[in-house]
Amino acid sequence: MKTTIRRYDLDWLRVIVFGLLIFYHVGMFFVPWGWHLKNNVIYDWLRWPMLFLNQWRLPILFVISGMGTYYALGKRSMGRFVWERFLRLGIPLVAGMILIVPPQVYFERLVEGQFSGSYWEYFTTIAFDGVYPEGNLSWHHLWFLPYLLTFSWVLAPLFVYLRSHQTRFIEWIKRLIQKTWGIYAFVIPLYFVESLIEPFFPVTHALVDDWFNFIFSIILFFYGFILIATGDVFWQTVSKVKQKALALGIIGFSGQLIIWLFFEDSYVIHFTEAFLKVVNLWSWILVLFAYAAQYLNKPSKGLAYANRAVYPFYILHQTVTISIAYYLMDLSWGFVPKAFILVLGTFGISWLIYDLVILRIPVLHPLFGLKPKRKKSM
Repeated sequence: MKTTIRRYDLDWLRVIVFGLLIFYHVGMFFVPWGWHLKNNVIYDWLRWPMLFLNQWRLPILFVISGMGTYYALGKRSMGRFVWERFLRLGIPLVAGMILIVPPQVYFERLVEGQFSGSYWEYFTTIAFDGVYPEGNLSWHHLWFLPYLLTFSWVLAPLFVYLRSHQTRFIEWIKRLIQKTWGIYAFVIPLYFVESLIEPFFPVTHALVDDWFNFIFSIILFFYGFILIATGDVFWQTVSKVKQKALALGIIGFSGQLIIWLFFEDSYVIHFTEAFLKVVNLWSWILVLFAYAAQYLNKPSKGLAYANRAVYPFYILHQTVTISIAYYLMDLSWGFVPKAFILVLGTFGISWLIYDLVILRIPVLHPLFGLKPKRKKSM
């Protein structure tokens, strides 16, 4: 099986999902759930598209990351892979916590009345005092990086073994997903984690105590690796199942909406909702893979640019969003003008910083996870 062929559809999905993240974080400014800053008017209707997006946007990123790990290990030893994961994830995390995240916490402290003064005064006095939320040192939206780094290191020995041996396990996975509904067997572990662990461990993004989120996400990361290891079998499977998956995704999310709107929480409701949730998110992941493979598996100059820019955009975007939101939050404007300014401002300012600063100063490249630009794609 050839492993050097680039899957442009995976690149497109990565770019699209990270792009949706900007819209999602702009939406967090307006919905009832807690976030770093909140608008002076909350729009309850916005929760429904946000809930739909939230079901699968992070799960598919962990699956795609697992798939990327399979390809990365094809060209590297385990030692080199572990070191490169640190360079690619660890250094941007540390740099982000020092340079990018502090303005977010600064604006939070201003709004909460816990600090008054300039950003320079904040940065040089209390920006790194203690760990958030009691203190000010935080990774905020960059929490994805330490999780991905930990997953990569923990699973690297297993991945190297699976990749270098034609194991019975991978052959069994191939046979399983070729069966009718076999691909939905992957829902079973997710269901047990969702139904039995989630109630006791709310999501914290703190890594050390975030047991539900950690276990659920590392399973998805593992899924990405083993599914891509099946080669063409996986892509043939999602192509065959895409219409069924689309129907199940619609049914699953509709069922969740009915429960949220009309039922009180109980044991029966909890286990039912957990089942609907994992079927829903897995179905949309399969749908996205299937249609991306059908329509997006082709190179373009725009993709090449966006694929390189997406990581710096991810690192920058929430700080830009919160910085703009601070000056909009108390204005008596409606949802549309505020959301428009936040979306346009986040994309525009992030692009200006990326294109005019980061790209032009090579010493900044490692801080934003940029690899040296290659003349030829692998």
